[in-house]
Amino acid sequence: MRLYTLPNTGAISDLTLTERDTPRPARGQVLVRMRAASLNYRDLMVVTGKYGRGGVAPDRIPLSDGAGEVVEIGENVTRFNVGDRVAGIFMQNWLGGEVNDSHPGSALGGAMDGVLSEYVLFDQEGLVALPEHLSYEEGATLPCAAVTAWNALYAGKSPLKAGDSVLLLGTGGVSMFGLQFARAAGARAIQTSSSDDKLARVRELGADATINYRQTPEWQEDVQRLTDGRGVDHVVEVGGAGTLPRSIESARLGGQINLIGVLTGGEINPTAIMRKSVLMRGIYVGSREMFEQMNRAITQHRIKPVIDRTFAFDDTRAAFEHLQSQQHLGKVVITLD
Repeated sequence: MRLYTLPNTGAISDLTLTERDTPRPARGQVLVRMRAASLNYRDLMVVTGKYGRGGVAPDRIPLSDGAGEVVEIGENVTRFNVGDRVAGIFMQNWLGGEVNDSHPGSALGGAMDGVLSEYVLFDQEGLVALPEHLSYEEGATLPCAAVTAWNALYAGKSPLKAGDSVLLLGTGGVSMFGLQFARAAGARAIQTSSSDDKLARVRELGADATINYRQTPEWQEDVQRLTDGRGVDHVVEVGGAGTLPRSIESARLGGQINLIGVLTGGEINPTAIMRKSVLMRGIYVGSREMFEQMNRAITQHRIKPVIDRTFAFDDTRAAFEHLQSQQHLGKVVITLD
């Protein structure tokens, strides 16, 4: 089988296409023929050596997100059959409940080998069935970005409900799924970008209001104006410390900020958080239970993930370069057929 590894990290050029024997499933394991994978900003950090304090182990197989077909099962496998269409969960042992110290050590494409391979062995517990209306390419976008957005909007103290307002920063994978989940819930979505073309596209996809943050640096003032001075109920904060002060000012009194991204630097002043009684949640993807709940909603509302561009397996480096360019809207996908 063919696969990509990272003998070193530091540049996209370190991605190395190689071959290994196709594994066989042991007791409780499932062999999946991967059909598609998708990229997250985390994957770019892994490849360029910027992920975590110690990076990843040499020869790590990258990528957390992929979908494929079950082609062989081991003894005592009861959750899946040959021919089933599946996706791996981001943390292979976070099945439900609250996150604990053991879960990050099972994260695909970081602590563990990922899915950028023609065949991948999974424990049967580390997979979910794909919604039937989605292609493999669409299903491959779900494990990280979609589950992260679902966790942010539905797994907190104040789950999203009809009539709520949501602020979405940017047009990457998490924010686009946030838009789709907000639409499905009957919530109002306000979305930011530095590109008028992207803002036009998200309005076509259902955003109720948009703000160009380059043209309006104090965009929190526009958010307040758009909500008649109340502020939004939820913020999907993918920027980090550099955008967080404006997100806090955009939130309503007692609103919820879901902190996901680390793209911008800066310092956080806790005074504003206390003054507005904001609930701030750190989001690190989610559990299998959340994934399965989300898939039921995706099926019910016939949600189709937004894919920006698809690349062939042999063009994996080009896919990473496209992600790095930040020209994408939605997900960047690699096909393995």
